[in-house]
Amino acid sequence: MPLLVMKFGGTSVADLARIKNAAEKVKKEVERGYDVIVIVSAMSGKTNELVGWVEQTSPLFDAREYDAVVASGENVTAGLMALTLQEMDVPARSWQGWQVPINTTSAHSSARFVDIPRENIDAKFAEGFKVAVVAGFQGVSPEGRITTLGRGGSDTTAVAFAAAFAAERCDIYTDVDGIYTTDPRITSKAKKLDRIAFEEMLELASLGAKVLQTRSVELAMRYKVKLRVLSSFEDTDETSGTLVCDEDDIMESKVVSGVAYSREEAKITLFTIEDRPGVASGIFGPLADAGINVDMIVQNISEKDYDEAHPGAVTDMTFSCPINQVARAKKALEEAQAKDLIKYDELIIDEDVAKVSVVGIGMRSHAGVAARMFRALSADGINIKVISTSEIKISVLIDRKYMELAVQALHDAFELEKA
Repeated sequence: MPLLVMKFGGTSVADLARIKNAAEKVKKEVERGYDVIVIVSAMSGKTNELVGWVEQTSPLFDAREYDAVVASGENVTAGLMALTLQEMDVPARSWQGWQVPINTTSAHSSARFVDIPRENIDAKFAEGFKVAVVAGFQGVSPEGRITTLGRGGSDTTAVAFAAAFAAERCDIYTDVDGIYTTDPRITSKAKKLDRIAFEEMLELASLGAKVLQTRSVELAMRYKVKLRVLSSFEDTDETSGTLVCDEDDIMESKVVSGVAYSREEAKITLFTIEDRPGVASGIFGPLADAGINVDMIVQNISEKDYDEAHPGAVTDMTFSCPINQVARAKKALEEAQAKDLIKYDELIIDEDVAKVSVVGIGMRSHAGVAARMFRALSADGINIKVISTSEIKISVLIDRKYMELAVQALHDAFELEKA
């Protein structure tokens, strides 16, 4: 019997009416001949409520108890979904992470999958059950404790089950009807993509697109799991939504497939640091130890004999990081200087920046993408502060007030409305 994985996010199961709507979509797939594994998130807003209760009870909480509380939201949804399907005469059973079992590491609140044995769920399918409703976002540690996977972990759960059970496809139901060339709230010209390559989706997810969680895309790419993103609130068929697939499954790729952005960026510059071997390690080692996610990095040309206090070569170093990590980054750098790991004259932080990126696997075979991007920004008077590139991505850091204008300009420059 072919198997399908269907994942429903929090807005798709926000109340009993929406759970019933989702269950009807599951029933249709069962009627088409599939066995179905349904992965559910907590009802919309429930996880935030549970986290709030934990923080009010114990500001310095035990991470194991945090997981025990926060994982309960998915357990409720799984049980309600199974009951709803049973009322529709669909043989269904709910599963919590420890019952599958979903084996994970012991890193509470940020656990990673170890393996998902198939035997228990396969046995229920063999008994005649057609649907296994699994609580997403959770698993069980080697010590037998409940673990959670971090926010957005239900997407990753769905992909992991699709890989473990060799599913035909993994359908991610959400509140949007697919993946767009950019945020439709910024430009009405944004177009829904029929297909997008794993690598492009991974870049877009990591750059700020909220449709799929980054780890889920990484896992799908590694195990070649076909993902489909579609709406819970529309009638759908096998052509609906956007398919995230291998590059070889796309007939012809546009040079640029999408424009992504992130408002939550900050730029940090260290002025007058020694230009010698080991300095970069002295800067970015302490940042890594502090858990800072450094992104764009630029080092200026070195200057000789700056002054009597700086007799050797000196340079400046600039990098970007999430704005909510600025305080930790500043503390880590100041501590590194106090320990003589690095020396700098001044540390300047700019929290009024945004990152805008163009992404496309077609960049590999087309020249002039960067020039086209920079011309478009220049035409609208947008100054670039920092640039970084990869094989299929170009990102720039700009003043935050120009972010929406930049997205619109780049969307027009690459004619993405013709996607």
